[in-house]
Amino acid sequence: MVANPETGSMDTQQTGTSIGEGVVIIDFGSQYSHLISRRARELKVYSEVVTASSTWERVTERILPKGVILSGGPASVYEQGAPLIPGWVFEQQLPVLGICYGMQALVHQMGGIVAPGDKREYGSAILRQNAIEGAEGDLFAGLPSDIQVWMSHGDRVDSLPPGFASVACSDNSPYAAISNGEALFGLQFHPEVEHTPLGQEILENFLYRVCYCRGTWTPKSFVSDSIHRIRNQIGDGRAICALSGGVDSSVAAVLLHQAIGDKLTCIFVNNGLLRKGEAEQVQDTFRQNLGLNLLYVDASERFITRLAGVTDPEVKRKAIGEEFIRVFEESAIELSDTQFLVQGTLYPDVIESETPDNRASARIKTHHNVGGLPEHMDLDLVEPLRYLYKDEVREVGMELGLPREIVMRQPFPGPGLAIRIIGEVTEERLEILRECDWIVLDEITRAGLYEEIWQSFAVLSDSRTVGVMGDFRTYGYVCAIRAVSSSDAMTADWVRLPYDVLGRISTRIVNEVPGVNRVVYDITSKPPGTIEWE
Repeated sequence: MVANPETGSMDTQQTGTSIGEGVVIIDFGSQYSHLISRRARELKVYSEVVTASSTWERVTERILPKGVILSGGPASVYEQGAPLIPGWVFEQQLPVLGICYGMQALVHQMGGIVAPGDKREYGSAILRQNAIEGAEGDLFAGLPSDIQVWMSHGDRVDSLPPGFASVACSDNSPYAAISNGEALFGLQFHPEVEHTPLGQEILENFLYRVCYCRGTWTPKSFVSDSIHRIRNQIGDGRAICALSGGVDSSVAAVLLHQAIGDKLTCIFVNNGLLRKGEAEQVQDTFRQNLGLNLLYVDASERFITRLAGVTDPEVKRKAIGEEFIRVFEESAIELSDTQFLVQGTLYPDVIESETPDNRASARIKTHHNVGGLPEHMDLDLVEPLRYLYKDEVREVGMELGLPREIVMRQPFPGPGLAIRIIGEVTEERLEILRECDWIVLDEITRAGLYEEIWQSFAVLSDSRTVGVMGDFRTYGYVCAIRAVSSSDAMTADWVRLPYDVLGRISTRIVNEVPGVNRVVYDITSKPPGTIEWE
């Protein structure tokens, strides 16, 4: 079932829940799998990452595939138990682009030979195109004959399957790019990384010249399609939206309001884990500026009671996630005919939590709105942003006309300050952290850096250190400052904050916040760390 080059359509019926056309990325365990997906979306082609065990029926639940991209991976394809390309890829006759391990799997399964390389190839290399008669050259259309690429492999292709030819080579890879002259391609290098400067052009050629994608994935199309899917899912029912005031839940709320109008009630739960002044600010913004039907629930005492004595971060997250659901269920009882709960869950939340959607990924931490949900729920979930990255959510927010201060708001975790307090959460420690956090955001905003930084906040450690203030000994908490840059929260780098800004933050915290006598700055990137400490 190859795409029609004239219409760009597939011979498949679009269902009410389908996104429409796109490409499927089969994840063989590469650290770059979701980067491939993002690159496709940057080219206005919708993409989803699936595992090698995903069935054709599972894949086509939400997407009409125009092509398949096979990711890299740590395995050797000739080893027993190595992941393989699922049979439906070949049965459906879709265009295929294999990257690194994906190329080796393609070669192996079609009759070629892959073996350990004499020399490993890691880092930058020069790719030289081969002028071979009859070889498909669409991937490199419009590109120079020699281009810089990024290699990262130990195995190599020793012989090609029948019908394949080499279309490019490097010093150590005679088969650095291969093709069967039709719609099957393999690349030994990684076009998705920044170290392959023309990699995006290669991916664009595959998506548009081989798969005949039309580039219909835009914020405007997402809003239109989402409204249609939401109406199909909810029907004549009513919904409540878990509104935190952050960009994710805000976009979800406005999207639902456009879809079902007054059948939506937004519920803002004060869990006692909010930042300074946040409860008042969120209510004011959404009632006055957006005109949403907003119900305020003060559940701070029950959340803090639930967290008493809890120190394990996973237990914290799950306890908070379950408590949120119970509050929403109790609120729904008071609202007649309410069957649905709307959440602002994002793709990174799903990826980092262990769910059926991402068995190829190890669980990094349980997000309270994914893996932290209780097994039994009385409400059906509606998650319109579940397959979006954060920057895409911001674009959708702008399309929906949300105020900039909401769209550009730095992320704040659903479990709130609970996961920024190392150890037990108490009223005293919450008040200390609130004051520290307010100072951090105040100084970063004064310095004009707020929108340049992905996330900036304070963490209250469980360590105490000796200090001296006014000739007296002190024994106070250590407060850590965290500021990172990112585009999607999948990876992040620490921000090189100006020394004078750091100095002002430190001076104010130790002078204005009783109980803290030392401030440190976290300069760990993600990976190896995570953005939050817990």
